[in-house]
Amino acid sequence: MDTGTGGDRDGRGDGGGPRPLLYLDVDGPLNPYAAQPERRPEGYATYRMKPQGWISRHPGEPPGAVKPLRVWLSAAHGPRLLALAEVYQLVWATTWGAEANTFVSPVLGLSELPVVEWPARHEAGPEGTFWKTRHLVAHAAGRPFAWVDDELGAPDRAFVAVRHAGPALLRFVDPRLGLRDDDFAALRVFAQACAAG
Repeated sequence: MDTGTGGDRDGRGDGGGPRPLLYLDVDGPLNPYAAQPERRPEGYATYRMKPQGWISRHPGEPPGAVKPLRVWLSAAHGPRLLALAEVYQLVWATTWGAEANTFVSPVLGLSELPVVEWPARHEAGPEGTFWKTRHLVAHAAGRPFAWVDDELGAPDRAFVAVRHAGPALLRFVDPRLGLRDDDFAALRVFAQACAAG
């Protein structure tokens, strides 16, 4: 799929092998939802959104009566993600699903991105891992990947080290702070290491 974010349709860069995948979570890395209530983090703007996934968490309440979800997003993340799209294939790996393309991508200036499809039930992962971990290993199918999420820990890194054939960077992002300079730097270094072989 051509995401419109650099490279050709099969996720290859300029004549090289496939770019690594960059799995993006929304809540935590892009929306620092755990920041102090009522104190928007510096550089972020407040958006009120009503994705279907949010409405479905209020069963029995008419959709029009559901209070919108407060989302903090930084427009500065858009250009930085677009720059990473030159060395990664960006993929949404979030419970927002395809709604990330509807609600988040336009704010950040991103084109429509591919989306990891999750199972209907988010059952706990094996060996103490986060429920997403085994699904992303399967999705990557040996291709190098980086993943930013606020639910990552040592069990996830151990699981990926054993079960994933290619290089992987699992980057925990503090949900009080969102993506920061050091995160973008680490992602750039990992992509350069992958390109160097």
